[in-house]
Amino acid sequence: MPRPAQTEVRVRLVVENPVPGVAYSLQDKTGKPVDARISKGPALAFDFSIRIADGPKFYGEQVRSEGPERRFVYIAIGEQAGQKGSPWSRRMKIDIHTIAPAQLEKAKAGKVLEGTVTGTGHDGTPACASVPPAKAWRAV
Repeated sequence: MPRPAQTEVRVRLVVENPVPGVAYSLQDKTGKPVDARISKGPALAFDFSIRIADGPKFYGEQVRSEGPERRFVYIAIGEQAGQKGSPWSRRMKIDIHTIAPAQLEKAKAGKVLEGTVTGTGHDGTPACASVPPAKAWRAV
């Protein structure tokens, strides 16, 4: 069966207010950390590519799936981001299947899809589980 036509787009995921001194990273399909960094400031930005096909359907090294439609990206935290000895071993699940079609079209035309999440939970520890965008996805 032939592969559906796919357009590669650039994505930037911004983690605002990450817990200082804690590692954050993207996570690939095998669960390995990608582009891990220790938080030192007000935000961390992770840039990567995904592919989009009609539907929309999402593909790429960081794209994970749950069921027939849910697609998301993980941000690993602490031990899961490769930080040995961290008291944290968490990850944030950021949905991408909910990105507005108009934003996807702008990304296909060359804009960068930018999503922002809050890196610290209400209790002051690293945010984890399904984390809704702090701001709507936008094309920049």
